[in-house]
Amino acid sequence: QVQLVESGGGLVQPGGSLRLSCAASGSIFSINTMGWYRQAPGKQREWVASIGSRGTAIYAGSVKGRFTISRDNAKNTVYLQMNSLKLEDTAVYYCNAVPPQTPYWGQGTQVTVSS
Repeated sequence: QVQLVESGGGLVQPGGSLRLSCAASGSIFSINTMGWYRQAPGKQREWVASIGSRGTAIYAGSVKGRFTISRDNAKNTVYLQMNSLKLEDTAVYYCNAVPPQTPYWGQGTQVTVSS
């Protein structure tokens, strides 16, 4: 069984950067594709980015060119480097498998972009 714990969120000004981490308590080798998701206030949770076991990454159009997903299987960790942050990136960010598995949802990490 895998448990996922997100960290690295915070308050940042527009144009700033943050790096999120997702640590798995169990091996993520069993999860082929990992993803980051986010939920903004009053909105449904949405997919942000995915990375396959060999490192192939895809992104939502709204973050492409600004966010970078990566994974370190030896450390059981998935990362999301977020640059050029915008006000609309404000949300709680979660990691999960792709497609997401209900038991894997963690508490998420809050990202607030504000001037």
